[in-house]
Amino acid sequence: MQWVFWRTLASVCAGLWTFGAVAQTAPAEIAPAFPELFRQAEQSAPRLRALDADVDAARGHARQASAWPNPLVGVEVEDVSGTGPYHGSDRAQTTVSLSEPLEIGGQRGARKAAGQAGVRSAESQRVLARLDFAYDLAVAYAQAEAAQTRVAVLTEDLGRAQEDVRSARAMVNAGKEADLRAVQADAAAAAAQADLDAARADSIGTLARLSSLAGSDRTFTGVVPSLLRGTTPPPGAFAIADTLDTPAVRAAVAERDVAEKRLVVERKRAIPTPAISVGTRKYNAEDAHAWVFGISVPLPLFDRNSGEIAAARADVRAAEARENATRLEVQAEARGAVAQLQAAESRRLAADQAETAAREAYRLARIGYEAGRTPLIELLTSRRVLSEAQSRALDARVARVAAQAALARLAGRTPFVE
Repeated sequence: MQWVFWRTLASVCAGLWTFGAVAQTAPAEIAPAFPELFRQAEQSAPRLRALDADVDAARGHARQASAWPNPLVGVEVEDVSGTGPYHGSDRAQTTVSLSEPLEIGGQRGARKAAGQAGVRSAESQRVLARLDFAYDLAVAYAQAEAAQTRVAVLTEDLGRAQEDVRSARAMVNAGKEADLRAVQADAAAAAAQADLDAARADSIGTLARLSSLAGSDRTFTGVVPSLLRGTTPPPGAFAIADTLDTPAVRAAVAERDVAEKRLVVERKRAIPTPAISVGTRKYNAEDAHAWVFGISVPLPLFDRNSGEIAAARADVRAAEARENATRLEVQAEARGAVAQLQAAESRRLAADQAETAAREAYRLARIGYEAGRTPLIELLTSRRVLSEAQSRALDARVARVAAQAALARLAGRTPFVE
């Protein structure tokens, strides 16, 4: 019996030391309600900042794609340092010319179109990733809220376990129970303490993940209850009017458009790009000068860009396949998300009813035990059933939040904000 007591005391002290160390190393900060936290995260979350940078990069590429080719300035000196009359530079001919490549066949227009398609694709990917981030943040918030609530529930359960220990000791001292019953009650209390310590550690972990996801430079020490106790939206609140026009499908279409535009660019690149030049030539011997005009055209004998064209065609086929796959996935996810929300709500209602029944069963078992009509094992069992029922109720609420967030993401809405 003594070893159980000392183990329980050591566990309590370890838990207090752990939380004391955390409190000293990290400043306390309670996370705001989810809508406010999401608005703050929009300004500080690294994931969203990276998306903004991707869009800026795409805009830069589009701006560069519309640039004209640079002209080429050339200087050419002929008839110098030869033999006979061409010894020295007296009969030198110096030509200064300016040449400019001429993009024909819509080469520049194709590049500009591909650049703009890249911007649209980056923007659609940002919208999609923002919805994914909102989903992840909502689930992380619900998990942190559930972990925080679970600590409170298990603290309450530990109090019940300690009360059971006191009742068992009283019965033993009165000669109504054997010493074994007190040992059993002590063991149950030690198990409740261990569960509480594990829940506290889990709460610290979920809060740390939430802080990291939100881009906070401080680790949250708690959350404001704002999701788990929410009501289930009415049917159709997150209805998807057209599963073929969701953010995920639009992103896939934009990606396919980029691939098609790049194929056009590669085809245009195979067109020879002529260059015209104009310049002036100075004749040292006659002390005269003349204009020089010219045109040059590359001969596509060895490089016709066939490899890049074939690669671009393959990219188009891959983008089309991903688009079709996305459409099918969205349709399946939409049906599954609605079913998951309905199942989560049914599970929550059942879990709440089970918790209410378990709480009443424990109350009656305690009254019966103190009156000597109920054995200790039944009291301990009813307490464990109550604790498990409370845990299932929390899990059901987290599942409901996740299902709501999934439906909102598919519909293109920010969950619990819009």
